[in-house]
Amino acid sequence: MDVRRVDLVAHYPDGQVSAPFPYDIAVRRALDAVVILAHFVEANVRKVYLRSAIRPPCAFRTIEPAHDGLLWELPAGLVEPGEEPVASAVRELHEELGFSSPTSDMRPLGHWTFPAPGIIGERHVFFAVEVDPRSRGEPTEDGSALERAAAIVTLPLEVALSSCADGTIVDAKTELALRRFAEAS
Repeated sequence: MDVRRVDLVAHYPDGQVSAPFPYDIAVRRALDAVVILAHFVEANVRKVYLRSAIRPPCAFRTIEPAHDGLLWELPAGLVEPGEEPVASAVRELHEELGFSSPTSDMRPLGHWTFPAPGIIGERHVFFAVEVDPRSRGEPTEDGSALERAAAIVTLPLEVALSSCADGTIVDAKTELALRRFAEAS
């Protein structure tokens, strides 16, 4: 990722123009990301998979509230250049949870979003996939230190949603996907 400072001028609807101002924009080779909600039914209860993730920017906060950087999230990952988002979702599902799935099993979960448009043009593309927990293998991970030895849990969908409400889950993309899935179910 690269942060670039650019000088911009805003053009307003009334024809006025602002003075030049500096603006920081983050860019990277792979810009878009997928978010995957893997789910199954057990004893008539819909359950979802979450995994732990270390997020250094959260741990390095210099203002309150302080945070340890450990988040519970749905599996997610970058769409590589030239890769279709659905293919990325299949790859990330295998890397982060250990499930193999054909692209035809991935279901779009609402429209894509810009999660932080004030700093980066990244978009999140959401998918849901029903999985058989008995078929889960060992996650292959992507080789990064931040994916190594992640904890993986299953929670009833309602517990995951209440964990968003009480602040246990603070990742916005995870909450959005959980809420979209609950509304569609």
